[in-house]
Amino acid sequence: MRKLALALIVVGLMVGPSVTPAHARERHIYIVRPGDTLIRIAAHHGVSVSQLARANGLRWNAWVYAGQRLTIPDRTAGSTNSSRASTYVVRHGDTLTKIAARHGLSANELASANGLHWYSWVYAGQRLTIPGSTRPPVSQPARGERWIDINLTTQTLTAYEGRKPVYAAVVSTGLPHTPTPVGQFRVWVKLRYDDMQGPGYYLPDVPHVMYFHRGYGLHGTYWHHNFGRPMSHGCVNLSNGDARWLFDWASVGTRVVTHG
Repeated sequence: MRKLALALIVVGLMVGPSVTPAHARERHIYIVRPGDTLIRIAAHHGVSVSQLARANGLRWNAWVYAGQRLTIPDRTAGSTNSSRASTYVVRHGDTLTKIAARHGLSANELASANGLHWYSWVYAGQRLTIPGSTRPPVSQPARGERWIDINLTTQTLTAYEGRKPVYAAVVSTGLPHTPTPVGQFRVWVKLRYDDMQGPGYYLPDVPHVMYFHRGYGLHGTYWHHNFGRPMSHGCVNLSNGDARWLFDWASVGTRVVTHG
């Protein structure tokens, strides 16, 4: 019996306690529910749409279906490379392949960092993230501060309270020749309805308008449903439902951050 007990102890020491590898604790599985989108799932779990898409071999605007199993990545993954990040402003004649080569990257790496395909079209003035940074565009927002992040590359909007994403939507921002201004702004007026006009267009009763920089605003859109691609004269087009939610949530003075 003594020999048997000793043998069991030795085996126990050799095998050791069961330990879950660190990388296994960094991810978990989410089951898609009816009405879910990648954007809403990413916002709910506090990760970027690009991170979620990459973790599952998808594009940022891929369709998901109820019952599908998605891997949720660790929200801090990749943060150690933030010091090597930079932003590049696209010039006339640029392509993703040329820009990637100039920065010592593959076209796939550059595209993945910006929620694009390697063959995606880019336009002069567009801002691209050179891989290495996962820093949010606003550093240390006040606790509970309501602010709006608009990613011109992925054509997405995320509403935050402090650092917690509370709502996400697909949008349409400015076309290459009428780009959406880039920077940090604040909502300076809210209008339930407003008439909008400019060269070649007149749009009466545009709903849920929030101007954040001169005549540039966020608003509902009844004249198209092509969200996810640039379509506007510089404003941020939202579906009427998304615009209504944002209008009720935000107030005059809410910070609006636009970036590539």
